[in-house]
Amino acid sequence: MAAKTNRLGRGALTALTWVIALLFVFPVIWMVVTSFKHEVDAATDPPKFAFSPTLEQFTTILDRGFLPYLANSAFVTVVSTLLVLLLGVPAAYALSLAPIKQTSNALGFFLSTKMLPIVAAIIPLYVISQNLGMLDNVWALVVLYAGMNLPLAVWMMRSFFLEVPTEMIEAARVDGATLPTLLYRVVLPVVAPGIAATALICVIFSWTEFFYAVNLTAAQAGTVPVFLVGFITSEGLFWAQLSAAALLASLPVMIVGWIAQNHLVRGLSMGAVK
Repeated sequence: MAAKTNRLGRGALTALTWVIALLFVFPVIWMVVTSFKHEVDAATDPPKFAFSPTLEQFTTILDRGFLPYLANSAFVTVVSTLLVLLLGVPAAYALSLAPIKQTSNALGFFLSTKMLPIVAAIIPLYVISQNLGMLDNVWALVVLYAGMNLPLAVWMMRSFFLEVPTEMIEAARVDGATLPTLLYRVVLPVVAPGIAATALICVIFSWTEFFYAVNLTAAQAGTVPVFLVGFITSEGLFWAQLSAAALLASLPVMIVGWIAQNHLVRGLSMGAVK
């Protein structure tokens, strides 16, 4: 009797998990389906499930100049993430494996920078960018995205560095390893999954960031989120075109996440338990 109850409980839990998963995935599925519709079919109420698939919307998106925006997003995302890792790895190492008396203050400072509303900083940032001639420039977004993601990256990577066994570090020092050798030959291979997880999160945040991009860029340095706003007009929403553009915008991050999912799970689980 108890075994039967346990099986029923597990079955109900599995069914509930599938229902919740489908609720989360359904908007993505609907976006994909809508992107292959004609505008007339996409705007029907109630929704039309029987339709003739077409690639017309994707052709329209490409003709409207989607690729330059995609290139800008890719450049800003990759360069800003590399900059975050270049600055964040040494900082996380110092705050975890070589702490000083003011380490807690430094961590508090990193955390406090995430509490500042970006709306409060946009006017000074706009004025500074204008004075430096950096408006509508991808390098302005690179610096801003790196600064936006760096505090979170340092906090995450610090928890991963704390998982490195002290015995391993002491053995390397006894063997005469210098600090660069200790960091790049001993520590980094151990925390590589955590760094990969941090990099992926930075990629997602940079790729989807909208507020800085829409206020500091125009035609030359616009990113994919800025491109998507162009489909919201006074005439209404072009649902099929918007869904096709959103699908093309989401594919790079979805592909990267799918490829790196094993590293993401391993990395996020590194600092979960002691």
